Formats: sequence, C-alpha cells, structure tokens
Amino acid sequence: MSKILIVEDESAIVELERDYLELSGFEVAVASDGLAGLQKALTEDYDLIILDLMLPGVDGFEICRSVREKKNTPIIMVSAKKDDIDKIRGLGLGADDYMTKPFSPSELVARVKAHLARYERLVGSAAEVNKVIEIRGLKIDTTARRVWINGEEKAFTTKEFDLLTFLASHPNHVYTKDELFSEIWDMESIGDIATVTVHIKKIREKIEMDTSNPQYIETIWGVGYRFKV
Repeated sequence: MSKILIVEDESAIVELERDYLELSGFEVAVASDGLAGLQKALTEDYDLIILDLMLPGVDGFEICRSVREKKNTPIIMVSAKKDDIDKIRGLGLGADDYMTKPFSPSELVARVKAHLARYERLVGSAAEVNKVIEIRGLKIDTTARRVWINGEEKAFTTKEFDLLTFLASHPNHVYTKDELFSEIWDMESIGDIATVTVHIKKIREKIEMDTSNPQYIETIWGVGYRFKV
C-alpha cells in the first residue's frame, strides 16, 4: 500500500483529501504545519507528498527545496495562488506538479496515481537491483554503497561500510573481533584485532546518537560485537 503525506493547515481540505485517498486504497499521514511537515518528509518514507504552499512555520517552497536535497519522492504542490510565478518557482524547486485550489478531489487522486506510476517506471528497475537494509532510521544501500541515518547521509570509508553492512546483514549474531577481521580484511587477524575496534568506534560516531549507549552495534564483553534489531 502506497503511503501519502499531506502537508496542509486547512482541516476541511485535509479531511476531504484524506477521505478520497483512503477510499482509493492509499495510506495517509497528515502534518498541519510546515515544521511538522518538513520533519515527517525528511525522517519518514513516503511514496508521494501533497504539499500546500502557504503554511505556518515553514512554507511549501522551503519544504520542497529541503526534501529535494535528500529525496526523489514525488511532490504535488497545491495552492490558492494562481500566479504563474509561484507555479514556476515550485516546479523549479523540484515539485512534480502544481494544482490550484479549489480542485476536484477525484482529479487529485488521478494525479497521485499518475505520478506514482511514472515514478515506479523510472526507478522500478533500479529499486529491484539495489539491495537496501533499513533498521530504525538507519538506511544502507548496499549497491550504491551509501548510508543514511534519520535521513542524513553519512560518508564511510570502504572498510567502515563493509563492516557495517556485514553486521547489519547478520543481525543478532555475535562475532568475535578475529572473525570480523578475517571476514572484512580477508585474512587472519594475526593479532591485529585492534583494527576492528577502531573501525567500530568510527562507525558508532557516525550512526549512534550516544556512543556510550549504542543502539545499533552492541559490545558483547569478552566476545565481540552484535548488531541489534
């Protein structure tokens, strides 16, 4: 089921759009102000965003710009403004479509379906090829070798990425430092297991909110490490 985010501060419009979308089989989330909408759009995964232009806190232009810096999620911008300059600006910032209020809810649903179908055609083959691991805000694209934590991309060295991916691919399994060194560096540790410790420390600095209380890579004292799920 496709997930749609509506960012709209007029409750009557929200209810109408949500009712039509849910009747069409979509799962719908709502944010009633710009700041909440921006946070949801950046930290959660949606298949499409319906974005009002005039919002309290943060306007639709800023939300669109911020989302486009990190995601390719289709965006339909809606506004009571009929000026071409606003439409041009919205589309220039990366919106996929621009609808002027008032509009027919059935037309909105039709456009949502059209944009979802188009997006799936464009990225469908790539999505099938790319293997992605997602666990509690951590996203690892093992094909593109990219890592995000709560929507923010982090830079990893080759071995840091390999070590993180290996552990995340084998959750809840405890590995000794010797086993990890052998697996990632493709040789026996010959006593140089400190390399693993250093790399674990660097990985934690990039993905953990509190490195003293790690939520992803857990130290099993006297044994090694385990990726928690």
